[in-house]
Amino acid sequence: MMQVKGYGATSAEAPVAPITFERREVGPHDVKIDIMYCGVCHSDIHMVRSEWGPSIYPIVPGHEIVGKVVAIGSHVTKFKVGQTAGVGVFVDSCRTCPSCEKGQEQYCDEGMTATYNDHYRDGKTQTFGGYSSNYVIDEKYALHVNFDEADLARVAPLLCAGITTYSPLRFAGVGKGHKVAVLGLGGLGHMAVKFAASFGAEVTMLSTSPSKEADARALGADHFALSTDPAQMKALAGSFDFILNTVAAKHDLNKFLDLLTVEGKMLLVGIPPEDNAFGAAKLISKRRSIIGSMIGGIAETQEMLDYCAEHGILSDVEMISMSAVNEAYERVIKSDVKYRFVIDMKTL
Repeated sequence: MMQVKGYGATSAEAPVAPITFERREVGPHDVKIDIMYCGVCHSDIHMVRSEWGPSIYPIVPGHEIVGKVVAIGSHVTKFKVGQTAGVGVFVDSCRTCPSCEKGQEQYCDEGMTATYNDHYRDGKTQTFGGYSSNYVIDEKYALHVNFDEADLARVAPLLCAGITTYSPLRFAGVGKGHKVAVLGLGGLGHMAVKFAASFGAEVTMLSTSPSKEADARALGADHFALSTDPAQMKALAGSFDFILNTVAAKHDLNKFLDLLTVEGKMLLVGIPPEDNAFGAAKLISKRRSIIGSMIGGIAETQEMLDYCAEHGILSDVEMISMSAVNEAYERVIKSDVKYRFVIDMKTL
């Protein structure tokens, strides 16, 4: 095992602070990545504070990782030393279940192995995330990052926020001629607008904040509607083929289901702290659907990264130093970030 420096928490009440922990040495199929940038996801906060069930302490967060390959195992064929690589939300899976065999490892029947706050397949070795100097990962679960060096900080959030919104839009077949609403303009929502617009859809941003209209249009939205205005919502009834719902707070799904066309689909990617209720009649009366989606598999995540590189799609970020992460957490909770914090790991 190797000693690694990072930032982590020792309890749900503790701040994120300097920590030293152990990672495995590079095995035959592993690549070692020196981390350059790591995004700050809201799920980092939930798990550091044990808000999604008991967390494993000490915990080192971070699953939006970009860096340089500095060592490879003897059997590695996918990467070479010096290449840029990424690590997303998971780092292993059972590899043999139907989901894994279809390249949908995120839905592994036995459960994917999360990049942090989890155990490897041996059931005892803990995973630690990207708020650290390096990561060791099986080459099958690492990703090629083919972007200009100057853009790498803006690439990091694609490993979670990017694929979380790309995957459901692709699954639903969003494209030219479709009308798409994006509910919530944050880390996920800003990527959803960029992707939906890039795919050729007519995009409307639905937000509770009128101050976000200019940003929404700059990101690619054709229209903006204030979801707290009953008149605007009524005027949009039956308008959208798809609604990509990124909201992670409790809200009334029925109000937004009314905005869907016949056979319209609501794509859920936000996880509220408690389930949102909805009326079955809202679905049955118009043959509407609610579809959940969670990140993407390795192949689809690579597809997303390659698409973004080809089309110049990057996250909008604020760069921070490692020592500023606790302040960043408080700003994330207040939605005071445009639209993703990224840690410059040189500051570690």
